[in-house]
Amino acid sequence: MARIGDELAILNRTIVGCRKCPRLVAWREKVAHEKRRAFKDWHYWGKPVPGFGDPKAKLLVLGLAPAAHGANRTGRMFTGDRSGDFLYRALYYAGFANRPLSIRRADGLALQGAYISATARCAPPGNQPLPDGLANCRPYLEREIEILKPKAVLVLGGIAMRVYLSFLKDRGAISSLVAFPFRHGGVYQMPGKWPQLFASYHPSQQNTFTGVLTPEMLLKVLVDIRRFLDA
Repeated sequence: MARIGDELAILNRTIVGCRKCPRLVAWREKVAHEKRRAFKDWHYWGKPVPGFGDPKAKLLVLGLAPAAHGANRTGRMFTGDRSGDFLYRALYYAGFANRPLSIRRADGLALQGAYISATARCAPPGNQPLPDGLANCRPYLEREIEILKPKAVLVLGGIAMRVYLSFLKDRGAISSLVAFPFRHGGVYQMPGKWPQLFASYHPSQQNTFTGVLTPEMLLKVLVDIRRFLDA
């Protein structure tokens, strides 16, 4: 797996150095400079956030974008905010992580058989990536898929699903997105060599605080993925 790890490391260095989107560069750096009072003693990451996980991963988890005071602060996907707490707890109980909590990059958390990516690598204003930013980031996702060759992809939310399906459509794997409507718990067998697609609501506070997504709902999706991969 040394070659895969090396290829991911090269890709991640490219991601961290990306400055394709002036609006996002200005925003992420402004947030990193001004900080939130609760994190005034932190040295914010303030750069694009690379993928994170096991180079032997058979599951690729695709999120939306770094949170301004979460991954934009810590420099690791879904680390340092409540969305990440929710996700990593479920990954732990499904056997994809060695611990249920992620606080900072050097906290000892490791993923087992899973790799986490996102449709956008920079924290966007209002947590809403725009089409041009998603387009600029998509080659990074495509390269991750080429390197990892996962057997399953879990999309967290409708935007992540559209980005992934648009990639498959452009590759000629599917003719339309219409046949793959987003729904929590959705499972879609993709043609040819492409990984099976699983869908979940995003573990945003808006979803988890209102009960739209519960711990049991997300864990069930991950357990289904585990059974599929182990079959």
